[in-house]
Amino acid sequence: MLDDATKDAIRAAYATLKTGLPGFRTRRSQGRMVAEVAKALAEPGGAAAIEAPTGTGKSMAYLIAGHAVARAQKRKLLIASATVALQEQLVRRDIPQYLAVCGTEARVALAKGRQRYVCPRDLRMATSTSADDAQGSLGLGDDLAVWSRPPKAEETRALETLGATFSDGSWDGDMDAAPVEIPDMVRRMVTTSAGGCTGRRCAHFHHCPFFAARRDVADADIIVANQDLVLSDLTMPREDDAWGGVILPRPDETLYVFDEAHHMPSKAVERGAAFTHLTQAANQLVRLDRHVRGAYSHTEKERLGGMHYERGSELLATLGDALTAMEREVKLHWTPAAHETEPQWRASLGELPAAWVAQAQSLMLQTAEIQRWVRAVRGAVTEMEHAGPAGELLARELGIALERLGRQLSTWTAWSNDDPSDQPPLARWVTLDHEQQVVCHASAVSAAHLLREVLWENAAAAVMTSATLSAGGHFRGFADAVGLPDDALTLSLPSPFDLERQATLEVPLLDILPDNREAHAEAVAAWLETGLDWDTGNLVLFTSRMKMQRVLQLLPIDKVRKIRAQGSKAKSQLVADHAEAIEAGQGSTLFGLASFGEGLDLPGKLCETVVVTQLPFAVPTDPVGATYAEWLEAQGRNPFLEVSVPDATRLLTQYCGRLIRTETDHGRIVLLDRRVIVRRYGQRMLAALPPFARVIEHTRPQTTV
Repeated sequence: MLDDATKDAIRAAYATLKTGLPGFRTRRSQGRMVAEVAKALAEPGGAAAIEAPTGTGKSMAYLIAGHAVARAQKRKLLIASATVALQEQLVRRDIPQYLAVCGTEARVALAKGRQRYVCPRDLRMATSTSADDAQGSLGLGDDLAVWSRPPKAEETRALETLGATFSDGSWDGDMDAAPVEIPDMVRRMVTTSAGGCTGRRCAHFHHCPFFAARRDVADADIIVANQDLVLSDLTMPREDDAWGGVILPRPDETLYVFDEAHHMPSKAVERGAAFTHLTQAANQLVRLDRHVRGAYSHTEKERLGGMHYERGSELLATLGDALTAMEREVKLHWTPAAHETEPQWRASLGELPAAWVAQAQSLMLQTAEIQRWVRAVRGAVTEMEHAGPAGELLARELGIALERLGRQLSTWTAWSNDDPSDQPPLARWVTLDHEQQVVCHASAVSAAHLLREVLWENAAAAVMTSATLSAGGHFRGFADAVGLPDDALTLSLPSPFDLERQATLEVPLLDILPDNREAHAEAVAAWLETGLDWDTGNLVLFTSRMKMQRVLQLLPIDKVRKIRAQGSKAKSQLVADHAEAIEAGQGSTLFGLASFGEGLDLPGKLCETVVVTQLPFAVPTDPVGATYAEWLEAQGRNPFLEVSVPDATRLLTQYCGRLIRTETDHGRIVLLDRRVIVRRYGQRMLAALPPFARVIEHTRPQTTV
């Protein structure tokens, strides 16, 4: 509960911002958000989901409230976002502004994943020849080669620059601030994963940029991180059988604010997904066998992990045979149709054939035994006092192999275990890669159970916020997706803009519905040709690349020349070219998919019309969504109305949010999908959209001669 001192501190900070922040506008929605965030974070185990439309000033709202409560409780404030752009905005602009205007001091840290920093060990190996000499001494030939092919000139130059600037201290090892453009090959060589890192046992530990950054995070009062990193930490078990607090502060000592929280359900589901490429996994075991043999030779030990090398090698060969047998079994059971471009077989309600389950159980046991053995082998290498370059290479490769084994074990565990009766089943499915080789997959279909366990029941308090969390003010879909506690606050704030005056939402009279793909593409192209003002800034959004390409083919060449389509260049370059064309008075139209509908900031003249060509329903072939829908139906529920419509409504609201970014913006949103008029669910979706002035065309405009 908020005490009087904390309330006074919040009021004082907000009053100071009102007078001290240039261009500050008093907004009732922002004041309400400050109050509700503070109340939620001050409550033990507090939880809230707050929908704050564009222009609310939500980052300042949760900074004012969150920092005051965190100081009062002597806890950390951790702000997690989905995009690098928002993280940079918070660290470089919003937080410094807040601290400067309020005259408050706080240590701020940007927490990033391990692969966003150079690994000094791998950088040294990549820039030296000693590693090449070492691998030869182990008799492994090219197996531990630093370069998998002869380096290109630009790769060599980049490595030399990275090595020199890191050595002289002019570069701190942050890959996002590298002194030179880093080729992909070089980036992979000079960064490492958690598995490849040997931590405190590494000779380079004391000047490792990643661990230096972790020390900064440990000392910080306000931490900014991406949602993936926070989820990674929250799902790491601690020695005391609790979750989280391994790479970030302990959850029970942390107040969490998740911005852009509409991404959390999908990110949390992805966090628990697992897959195993059967042929690739079998081939990697052959390579692992050579690395293990090298470790036995390097440590001069006969037994590691209680096992002779010969016995371990037999286990690796047996596991390889079992993986091959599983591939054979899958192909006997499933023959994809000849016309399938992306072959996929999904288990109904997650229930696999009994023979597959039996083989998965055997694979689980075998993989777990090998994982224990390889962990012991790697431990023996890392504990050597003078491991040398060869030992460093072996430790890295064995660590990466352990990561692979861990992912495979997750797959076989998911395929082996029964699903709890009170929860949705796991999705289980198989696909074929481009070489017709089998890949086995498993994933949770809902993040609710995971987030309840690792976040809501574990954190000191947590708030989720975004411009779009509800479907027309109804939070059930989002609450179910993230496992929001029953007593959590849900709040949808009104927009600070006069949306009815600033924009119109138009639904032209199109005879064709999207079900008829070709005819609808033709109708969209025809409307764009005559209905769009090609001399202004426009954004046209599609649900599939195929339809976008088809519309481009149908439009006249003079219109196509004014289009900048997603995929033709990097997004940042397309937006820059678009802005340049608008400033030059030439007119420009962006064509894009879902990522353009959620992540673009196009204020003023950069976007005066947003065209949504089709309602953004999820792809029906998605195995995760299909399994969840199947389970809902088995419970007597309607997945289309409970999940598909609310999800599409939230996305559609996101798309509409591309238009009005400031009080001075004006424009129109055009929906080229008449299902919002002729379908009952479509009418509900239309009613749930922001209160733009509606222009619904029921008859065709008459042409006068």
